[in-house]
Amino acid sequence: MSPVLLGIGSNIERESNISAGLDALTRTYGELQLSPVYESEAVGFDGDPFYNLVAALETRQGLATLALHLRELEYAMGRPRDASRFSPRTLDVDILTYSDLSGCHEGVELPRPEITENAFVLRPLAELAPNALHPVLGQTYADLWAAYDAASQPLRRVEFSWAGRLL
Repeated sequence: MSPVLLGIGSNIERESNISAGLDALTRTYGELQLSPVYESEAVGFDGDPFYNLVAALETRQGLATLALHLRELEYAMGRPRDASRFSPRTLDVDILTYSDLSGCHEGVELPRPEITENAFVLRPLAELAPNALHPVLGQTYADLWAAYDAASQPLRRVEFSWAGRLL
C-alpha cells in the first residue's frame, strides 16, 4: 500500500461538490484522513473563493492509475476537459505526495510544488500531517507552515460537515 496525500478544492457549489468528491474517494479508497477545510481567494485568476482541504489515503493503485482515476473523477463532477489551469473548479483533486517519490514520475511531478507555494495547500497539510517530512526538503510540514508568510495568502477556517464528521 502506498500512502498518498491529496489536495482537494472547489469554488463552484463548494459544499456539495467537495462532499460528493469525498464520497467518491471513500468508495474507491476506503477511509480517508481529512484536514480542516479552509476558504481562500482564487489564486491565478479572478473567481469566487475556494474551499480547500487535504486528504490522506492508502492505495494499491500505481501512480499513473491513481492520476487517471482522479482526473476522471474531476470530469465526472463537471470539470471541462479543456479547462485552463487557472479557472473555476467544481472539483480539483491534486496528488501532493505519493509515498516518498520525488521528481517527475509517469507525468506527475512529486512532491507537488504547490505544497510550499500556497497557504491553502500547506496549512491543511501541516494540520493533517504535521510531523510528516517533505520528500525533498526533509522538513516537517508543521515547520514549513511555521516559516510560511501566512499574511501573503489569508485563509479562513470554515465549519464543514461531511459524513457526520465536522472537519
